[in-house]
Amino acid sequence: MAKSRSIYGSNINLPSLDLLFSTEEQRQDALLEKVQQLSIDQLFPFPDHPFQVRDDEEMQKMVESVKEYGVLTPLIARPRTEGGYEIIAGHRRKRACELAGVETLPVLVREMDDDTAVIRMVDTNCQRENVSAIEKAKAYKMKLKAIKRKAGRPSKINSGQVGPNYETIRSNQIVADDAGESVKQIQRYIRLNELIPELQELVEENRLKFNPAVELSYLTPQEQQQFLEYIQSEECTPSLSQAQQLKVASKENSFSADRLKEIMAARAPSVKPREPQISIPLSKIERFFPCNLSAEQIVAQIIRILEARQRSRQKSHNEDRER
Repeated sequence: MAKSRSIYGSNINLPSLDLLFSTEEQRQDALLEKVQQLSIDQLFPFPDHPFQVRDDEEMQKMVESVKEYGVLTPLIARPRTEGGYEIIAGHRRKRACELAGVETLPVLVREMDDDTAVIRMVDTNCQRENVSAIEKAKAYKMKLKAIKRKAGRPSKINSGQVGPNYETIRSNQIVADDAGESVKQIQRYIRLNELIPELQELVEENRLKFNPAVELSYLTPQEQQQFLEYIQSEECTPSLSQAQQLKVASKENSFSADRLKEIMAARAPSVKPREPQISIPLSKIERFFPCNLSAEQIVAQIIRILEARQRSRQKSHNEDRER
């Protein structure tokens, strides 16, 4: 709170240190934020939430933490017109509370429009570890659309939470900067949305690598289905080169069952495995050889000595057999 202080006989209202060293955005946030204890049945998932909530080992750790310490970080939610609250950040915390038998949890309730909610939801969830490529693909696409919609509102001054100037900064550059990725990489992630669900599932399971998956996203849905059936029957996965060739075939309208088989059956030329190597420091053996010999000459002499030793042993063995 600001306090009235007397300076040279005049009463001057001086702001507190907190106000002096806070930004306008922080001051506005302080007015908007309200942490409430809400019952779990008042909270609803974000529509088309792209991040999976898995009952895995990490979830079990979160459940144990909730049981012991409670929910340390409030969820973020916004009021729903139909009642209750829509979760912006905290879907996993809500699930942990369900599994832990916790009925109420702290929620930071904020008013925000649809596009701001999408952007905030994506940003808070993408900060987590172990976010899959498909989750990022869906999230980045949602965020990009939201930013473009905001950019289409020329009379609206957008908050710093989203970006300062949509007329001069490309939407995909904003997504890239926020994610710490290049624009090209963001575009590659978003391409994964063009994969049929079955191929997306293979990417989720890491049975189809990211780079080949991006190339395969350029195939038509029918071609992708044909490709899926082939790799399932042959129990194989494509290399990046094979995926690129399939993309070219699709672009040239030459994709067919025979062309698919031809590309997938081809194998890269085999490379002869490198022979095992033995390394002996020269300092350990140089005293046994003349000082003017090179390393190659020393190796040659060692081989001749071993060959002579082998012949001697074989001769002794033969003589023993004749006795």
